[in-house]
Amino acid sequence: MHKSLLLAAVTGVFGLAACQSTAPEGESFTSVIAPSTNSGSGGVQVSRGVGPPNADPQSCYGREIEPAVIETVTEQIMVEPEQLDRDGNVRRPAVFVTATEQRIVEDRTETWFETPCAMEGNVEYIANLQRALSARGHFAGAASGVMDRATVDAIRAYQQPQGLDSGVLSLAAARQLGLSVWDPELAQN
Repeated sequence: MHKSLLLAAVTGVFGLAACQSTAPEGESFTSVIAPSTNSGSGGVQVSRGVGPPNADPQSCYGREIEPAVIETVTEQIMVEPEQLDRDGNVRRPAVFVTATEQRIVEDRTETWFETPCAMEGNVEYIANLQRALSARGHFAGAASGVMDRATVDAIRAYQQPQGLDSGVLSLAAARQLGLSVWDPELAQN
């Protein structure tokens, strides 16, 4: 099987948690990563150059979308009380209508975060990520360089205590893991 087809198949099966470009180099792209089954997340959208206000067009961004939590309340509302005769017997029963209302319990939220573009199909980068997560006790598998469910779950476990409940690696987490560096000289070029 051709290497790029194999990579596309693997990322499709496991829900690649990184920038996955299908556009020609230099053009923006967007991909949606399905949430893990144990997450209440609505999914993550990863794109190059599309992000929060003032987004760097050369950077990759993840957008974690948490759907609103809505509750449905159904009540019986009395519109006419019962009518009794002089002896206290029910002459006509009360009349009720059913009213159903939906209420937003928690608003929909969006969280934008920068992601390392270096993960785009980079087997070596993903293997280094797996080793870094393993050294911190979050990943138990072999450093295969494949973005599988175990790797996505390890990324989520690493980032959750830092306030980002996502299986997509943030640039901040990549820097903490020693996988990405920020050079102000290169950033200006």
